[in-house]
Amino acid sequence: MKYRLGDICTITKGSTGIMKAVPGPYTMITLGELDKTHNEFQFDTSAVIIPLVSSTGHGHASMKRVKYFEGKFALGNILCAVIPNNEKLVLAKYLHIYLHWNRENLLVSQMKGMANVSLPMSRIAEVLVTVPSLKKQKEIIELEKKLTEKELESDKQFSHQLTLLDQLNQAILQEAVQGKLVPQDKKDEPASELLKRIKAEKATLRQAQGTGKKEKPLPPIKPEEIPFEIPKSWVWCRLGEVCSKIGSGSTPKGSNYSKSGFPFFRSQNIYNDGLNFDDITYISNDTQLQMNGTRVFNNDVLLNITGGSMGRCSKVPSTFKEGNVSQHVCIIRPYIFDSDYLHKVILSPFFQKLIFSSTTGAGREGLPKYNLERFLIPLPPLSEQKRIVAEIERQLAKTKQLKEHVQSNQQSTEQLLKALLHEAFEVKEGV
Repeated sequence: MKYRLGDICTITKGSTGIMKAVPGPYTMITLGELDKTHNEFQFDTSAVIIPLVSSTGHGHASMKRVKYFEGKFALGNILCAVIPNNEKLVLAKYLHIYLHWNRENLLVSQMKGMANVSLPMSRIAEVLVTVPSLKKQKEIIELEKKLTEKELESDKQFSHQLTLLDQLNQAILQEAVQGKLVPQDKKDEPASELLKRIKAEKATLRQAQGTGKKEKPLPPIKPEEIPFEIPKSWVWCRLGEVCSKIGSGSTPKGSNYSKSGFPFFRSQNIYNDGLNFDDITYISNDTQLQMNGTRVFNNDVLLNITGGSMGRCSKVPSTFKEGNVSQHVCIIRPYIFDSDYLHKVILSPFFQKLIFSSTTGAGREGLPKYNLERFLIPLPPLSEQKRIVAEIERQLAKTKQLKEHVQSNQQSTEQLLKALLHEAFEVKEGV
């Protein structure tokens, strides 16, 4: 039979502000996956816990989970406890399973509000639930337990497979920077000649720009600095030797952003697989004129140099025209060598280790230009750089395909488990 929740259950709002919880011996249920503790309890029973606000916040109705608890517990004031009035009619655990697996249709659909999306308890009371016999409820509880165990085991296997694929990607990048991914070609111009040409043309460029100053020489590379062997046609050099620019951006005074103009990249726009324009801001022409030294052009490489996203790196597409970056992003402009190759070098385990072993700052850690320009990079002949990038892309495309296959299998397993439970809920009257 079907019943209104309000007719068969007591629905009570939590009484504790989540931020005001005092650590203690009792579990305090919160909106997130991990709960807190409190020095007092509000309930001593078996209860279904339903969030009263959206899980994803502003302007979007969602509910990640319906929780269940037995015993003494405190409850945050943005959740409510649904407690059966008569467990000879409906078991709290069955109710939890039913509401959790049907939460999109039964609960999320009842949320209201354009900005602060919430779920009124009056609407929870009106939700209709199917209540079979106690015997059937217990069978469904046992089925859900077995299916959950299988799901956890499957998730563990899928997670292991995805970890192995990530490790394979890292191995591909590491082999690439060690010269092991593609064969060398004796016809290629040696990298030592390429390096000489880069230095000479950089000097000519500086003279043409009228800077009047010679580039400050970087310290010579000591044998003990070299981390691994590279092919004879390659050469070790410092990053600053082969770039015409290495420098971080700046933030407009007073956060002077515009709705249009020049794209202004922040750390949240920089990802290893490319620039993310979803949360992009802009600066006006006048603002950009004040930030001339932070201009970004096509084929630049952008590296996050502070905070939790440090080490994330994007190559600016060749079709891009012009933009700017914040002080949390470093512009690296390779000179007469392949920016796609430099991007792959930066993503390699070898270079990432350099980044995270060279940070400074006790609070928000950062990577200084002084350290970055001294980093060693293995420089192959220019033609080989392009072959390396092509081979990396070919192999990473394969691992991406495998990753998508694993994720598809994971989703299919979840859908199968959900379907089995939904089938169990579809009981005949009186069963």
